[in-house]
Amino acid sequence: MKLLTLRTSAGTTTAVRQDGDTLTEIDGFSDVGALLQDPAWAAIAQAAHGSRHAYDGADLAAVVPSPGKIICVGHNYRNHIKEMGRDIPEYPTLFAKYQESLIGPNDDLALPQESDTVDWEAELAVVIGKKGRRISQADAADHIAGYSVLNDVSMRDYQFRTVQWLQGKTWENSTPFGPALVTKDEFSAGPLMTSAVDGEIQQQTPTGDLVFTPEFLVSYISTIITLNPGDVIATGTPGGVGHAQDPKRYLQEGQLLVTTIEGLGQLNNRVVKEA
Repeated sequence: MKLLTLRTSAGTTTAVRQDGDTLTEIDGFSDVGALLQDPAWAAIAQAAHGSRHAYDGADLAAVVPSPGKIICVGHNYRNHIKEMGRDIPEYPTLFAKYQESLIGPNDDLALPQESDTVDWEAELAVVIGKKGRRISQADAADHIAGYSVLNDVSMRDYQFRTVQWLQGKTWENSTPFGPALVTKDEFSAGPLMTSAVDGEIQQQTPTGDLVFTPEFLVSYISTIITLNPGDVIATGTPGGVGHAQDPKRYLQEGQLLVTTIEGLGQLNNRVVKEA
C-alpha cells in the first residue's frame, strides 16, 4: 500500500491512498502523519473510499509533513565512509532535522543566500508506525509503518564549522521527502538508490548496503528515546556526494536534483535561489 499527503485546492492537506494512477482520500486525516496516530491506520487506509484525484499533476506535500522527530544517521554506507576518509563506526552517528526543513517530492529546493556548498545525499527513510521504547531488534519491524525517499541536502560549510553537524543539516525548505510511504509488506531494504543532477548520476548504491540496518536503528534509537508514530529515521547516504569529488561539486541555481529508490518512487526538485 502507498500512502501520500495531498495538497488540496482549499489550501489544506489530506491523506490519500495511491492505487495506480488514482489517489483516494482517507477521510478524517489531514496527512499521513495524522493517519499513523490511529493504531488501526492500515485497515482505515485500505478501506478508504473518499474523493478521488489523478496522480498525474497532483500537488504533493512531504509524505509526513510534521514528524515529531526526524533522526538522521551519518556514515552508514561503507562507500561513503571510505570517500569521506572515516573508519567504519562502532555505533551510529546521530543528528536531527526539524520539520521546517521538509519539502514535497516536486517542490523547489531552496538554495540559501548564505551557503555556496549545498550538497546532495540520497537516503532511505524509515517511518515509524507504532510507539515503542527499548524495542528489540527482533521486534523492530513491527514498529515500522513503511519506507520512503529523502534527500538530506547539506550545507557543507555550515556543517563543518564545528564537530556538531546540525547547523548544516536542517536549513528551511531543503529536504525533499516522499512521494509516498510504501508499507513494509511491499518493500525491504535492497533495491537501488540513485541521485542525479541535471540527468548525471552522482550516487548509485543498493539500499541494503548499510552498516546499521533499519531494524538495528529502530532498536538503538528507541533505547535513547521513545519512537512515536510518524517519526522519521533517515538511514544515511552512500558514496557519490559532491563534497567528496575532486574538484568538489555543489548544487547550483536552476539545476534539477532527482532522487530515486526502486519500489519507493522519485523526488524531482528544482534548485531555486532563496529570496
